[in-house]
Formats: sequence, C-alpha cells, structure tokens
Amino acid sequence: IHWDLRAELDKNPNPEIALVRLEQYYPAPIEELTRVLGEYPNAELVWVQDEPENQGAWPFIQQWVQGPVGRPITVVSRPAAAAPSTGSSKVHQAEQADLLRRALKR
Repeated sequence: IHWDLRAELDKNPNPEIALVRLEQYYPAPIEELTRVLGEYPNAELVWVQDEPENQGAWPFIQQWVQGPVGRPITVVSRPAAAAPSTGSSKVHQAEQADLLRRALKR
C-alpha cells in the first residue's frame, strides 16, 4: 500500500502528509517510531493497510504500538471481513481507489 500511496502523492503532492513505513512489527520498534513521530508532534496518526480491518497488522498496532507511542492512531483499511480479498478484480480496484482516497483526504 505504501507504494500506491507514494504514487498518488507524486501525482498530487500534499506537504501536509508524510508517509512513514513500519517494516518490523515484532518486537515493535517503539523507540525508533517515537523518535520519527516526534518530528510530527501535531500530526494525526493514521495506519493504512490493504487488508480488512480485522486482519493484517492493524490489530497488533492497535494493541501493542498505540499505547507505547502515547498518541491515538486511527485506521484506514477495507471493512472487516472473513476473507482477505473480495475475489473480484473489479471490486478490489474500486475498494483500492476508495482506500487511497480516504487515506489521503486528510
């Protein structure tokens, strides 16, 4: 999802949006993340993931990262679902476009 977001920002630059990638989930790199987020003290923190809300990294981020960084984090993802994908490329493309729009409208 990072590269899709980067491509959208390259097409439509927004200096109010910074992309920060979290490459390692466990053990959570709280010290490094806190240091990076310190560069953006008033920023709204948004976790963006391609997977449904109840899958992917969001449950881990919500449980193990949000508290230690000391700031609220919201999520932009596909709706919670039993399956990780829709099974339809057209539905996937529509959901992906909506996901990018919601993530970058801030």
